Amino acid sequence: MAVTNDKPIRVAIVGLGFGAEFIPIFQAHPDAEMAAICRRNRAELDRCGDKFGVAKRYTRYDDLLADPDIDAVHINSPIPDHAPMSIAALKAGKHVACTVPMGTSVEECRAIVEAQRASGKVYMMMETVVYSREYLFVKELYDKGELGRLQFLRGSHQQDMDGWPDYWPGLPPMHYATHCVSPCLALVGKPAESVVCHGSGRIREELISKYNSPFAVETATFKIEGSDVVAEVTRSLFDTARQYRESFDVYGSLKSFEWQQIEHEQPVIHTKGLPEPEIPRRVEVPDYADRLPEPIRKFTQPTAIQDAEHLSFVQGGGHGGSHPHLAHHFLMACLGRQPAFPDAETAANWTLVGIMAHESAMKGGERMAIPRF
Repeated sequence: MAVTNDKPIRVAIVGLGFGAEFIPIFQAHPDAEMAAICRRNRAELDRCGDKFGVAKRYTRYDDLLADPDIDAVHINSPIPDHAPMSIAALKAGKHVACTVPMGTSVEECRAIVEAQRASGKVYMMMETVVYSREYLFVKELYDKGELGRLQFLRGSHQQDMDGWPDYWPGLPPMHYATHCVSPCLALVGKPAESVVCHGSGRIREELISKYNSPFAVETATFKIEGSDVVAEVTRSLFDTARQYRESFDVYGSLKSFEWQQIEHEQPVIHTKGLPEPEIPRRVEVPDYADRLPEPIRKFTQPTAIQDAEHLSFVQGGGHGGSHPHLAHHFLMACLGRQPAFPDAETAANWTLVGIMAHESAMKGGERMAIPRF
């Protein structure tokens, strides 16, 4: 955890597609200063800077890291850049918030954990699902004992990535699995220890050649350290007909929570009846804006985001109101008021479930241990 202080954290945002949605949140937060933005394309950099009134602008990441007036960087760059940029920032003495996943290999995840330990700075993976109102609702039920004993967990993230740029075509489904892995592990509060995964179906030949990954769908089950609970997650990215779904189900001895099947429905709570049958009912998940400083509470609602056109935000339905919670928690970690969540070790575990799951699928379902650092 960082040393406690009361000075505003001077934040720079790197990557201004999805990342631009966080600018007004940091601008409104009482403990932050929106210090700088960074993007390679000068015209797009200036367009964003003019729109949000951010004066300090960088086209070179190295120049940003050399700026002593920046305390923290929030990285929203393409997936292949996550690890190199995170490591460089930690070595430059900056706190790091990075969008998912942490990295693309065991080696990258290990290097980030080691860099964070050596620097003493905060590293936090900005996983949206564990700050979504749905997760906060289920966590509250579990903490109150209303779910009873956890019996099984399931996550699903199905998305059509056709038309997305650069590195996305043909990406192995499980290489981008933290959205469905994270709520399972966060709820139990323990790391995954091993995983078994099977691939199913086949994507187009021109997509297979990108990563030598043939599967349309990958489904994994993973064991959780020190727990008798097993979790299952399913991912698809191409050539599978399914409306966007980023979901999790939680089965308890007293109550169970099931994500809605289609957009704009409400989730279902199943309550065990004694001796009557189980009772299902639709529930309205509350907002948790009251957990935030007043100036950023409005950002739990998609209508408050000033730059919500990015496809990840539109398809994700606003990511469950998670953005201000993420920003607030990161700032509190930088100020030393609470630990980062997920921190580097936890982020590595959540990311490596997917990386090792894909390796398992490529080996015909062989059980793979999750490396620990």
